[in-house]
Amino acid sequence: MALARNHHSSLSGLRLSPPLPKTLTPKTPSTLSLPQSRSLRTPRLSVAGSLAAAADGRPPSSSAAAAAASSPPGQFRVDVLSESLPFIQKFRGKTIVVKYGGAAMKSEALRASVVNDLVLLACVGLRPVLVHGGGPEINSWLGRLGIEPVFRDGLRVTDASTMEIVSMVLVGKVNKHLVSLINRAGATAVGLSGMDGCLLTARPAPNAAQLGFVGEVASVDPTVLRPLTDSGHIPVIASVAADKEGQPYNINADTVAGELAAALGAEKLILLTDVAGILRDRNNPSSLVKEIDIKGVKKMIDDGLVAGGMIPKVSCCVRSLAQGVRTTSIIDGRVPHSLLLEIMTDEGAGTMITG
Repeated sequence: MALARNHHSSLSGLRLSPPLPKTLTPKTPSTLSLPQSRSLRTPRLSVAGSLAAAADGRPPSSSAAAAAASSPPGQFRVDVLSESLPFIQKFRGKTIVVKYGGAAMKSEALRASVVNDLVLLACVGLRPVLVHGGGPEINSWLGRLGIEPVFRDGLRVTDASTMEIVSMVLVGKVNKHLVSLINRAGATAVGLSGMDGCLLTARPAPNAAQLGFVGEVASVDPTVLRPLTDSGHIPVIASVAADKEGQPYNINADTVAGELAAALGAEKLILLTDVAGILRDRNNPSSLVKEIDIKGVKKMIDDGLVAGGMIPKVSCCVRSLAQGVRTTSIIDGRVPHSLLLEIMTDEGAGTMITG
């Protein structure tokens, strides 16, 4: 059933989820950013337009600036928070799985934006789960050790030596750095890999003879995650898992995020990317498809409008939807606070795919 993009705003029949056992208290409130919105329905202040402009690096409209300037001190912030209430009510207590990668991992400012968004979402009662890769960091360490990265069809060729470095970098460095950043921003994060608690069981990819220790997700056991999310912690998961014999495999982080979202019964799967979303014309950013259902996106693939590296991302979303995830989104991780824009506004920050 296709969902309208403005499904966020339907308040009829909304019920608050039971409160989480643990209420998060930010340690450093000044580092958290307010929700930024593009399409909140309070025309008297144009709050949404000014915040979206700020996120895009544009100055706010003169009417919005005038309204904010003429408001009593603090009124503008109160209006933003009050307009966020319908979205908080809709998603409170719901699990949101976020795949973190691309430009948002390379830029310190964007990394801080993602971390702050996750902490804010956790503070208002959502249950975010973060899945990450770390390709650039892996390449950097391979270079330091004099190993040339090799790719086939966009996948990293992973021999035994490379697999050892992948595990060290993703699990030991990138994962713990993200955990530290989230903790510092005011939440409590727990770093895991697919091997911890038998969270993921891997199997070799079909073309393992050419790719080496590149794997797929054979099964998911989310038992270890549920107590964490129930108590208000943010799981941070590296996309490394072992098979039944204990052999580690490097698994695509999009795939891991999609399979975890399905196993957790997530409300939403969000993939952060380096593009605006799904485009009808790959050379025209203004041709962004804001919302599409499974049938429509499959037709775009058949017509050649979705190609290259976008196909596995779309396939991941389609598979998650087929397994019960309510909505999936491919969003522009280059936009500051794109997570909040996607979850807390009608317009979103990319392409939403529905079942």
